[in-house]
Amino acid sequence: MMNEEQIQSLHNDGVVVDQDGDKIGKVGQVYLDDSTGEPAWVTVKTGLFGTSESFVPLQGATVQGQEVRVPYTKDQVKDAPRVEEDGHISVEEERELFRYYGGRDGQQNANNGAPATREQEGTRTGTGTTDRADTGTGMQRTEGHTGDHDSDASMVRSEEQLHVGTEKVATGTARLRKYVVTEHVTKTVPVQREEVRIEREPLDEQDRDRLTGSDLGEDEQEVTLTEDQVVVDKETVPVEKVRLDTDTVTEEQQVTDEVRKEQIDTDLPDEHRNR
Repeated sequence: MMNEEQIQSLHNDGVVVDQDGDKIGKVGQVYLDDSTGEPAWVTVKTGLFGTSESFVPLQGATVQGQEVRVPYTKDQVKDAPRVEEDGHISVEEERELFRYYGGRDGQQNANNGAPATREQEGTRTGTGTTDRADTGTGMQRTEGHTGDHDSDASMVRSEEQLHVGTEKVATGTARLRKYVVTEHVTKTVPVQREEVRIEREPLDEQDRDRLTGSDLGEDEQEVTLTEDQVVVDKETVPVEKVRLDTDTVTEEQQVTDEVRKEQIDTDLPDEHRNR
């Protein structure tokens, strides 16, 4: 049987786990048996942000520290019949829960020890502390003293983040094209030619002796003159190889864009705003 300290601890930060040890949710309330005052039910907060509470019987459950392990699966607990969490479980609600969890049947069991006549009266006790109610049927809940710790209202705030990257795109095409142009080239070439020059050489004594007695007469001598003639010829020869290549140039660019983010405001009652 859980004592007062354990119940208070569960109200603070208690959690309920299933038979495999997986967390189901936070402990909401612990309900006591009206007739015996012993803990008989626990509520676990399920659904989005813990907005729903499911009832789970404590029969067969084990409590270790702030953890309650129940002999059911997480899905079983979440799919349990919904009972209004108003401080007391009626006889009919308790019977429906027992039927769902495959527990005890019958009027005596469903009322968990309370007199059967109380079922027809439909009496419910109000919420109290961990003390047992003097009258009433079914179960009453115990309340901790943790204030806002029982509330697990929360929401997720999201925002957009700007991720900047690069991608290669085609910006144009470069090509090699060959064509013929005509230009004038001037070169200087040395040329030679022969010219006639008359040289007169006096005869010496021996030449005169040799030519003495020659008859007068006419004579003719020819000399062939030559000169260089400029000759122009052309040939096509390879002079260089031209190819296209690319260089990578790095520069920095600034990117500006709009991103959205969520803001969360609180809407508190007047009596809480100045605390």
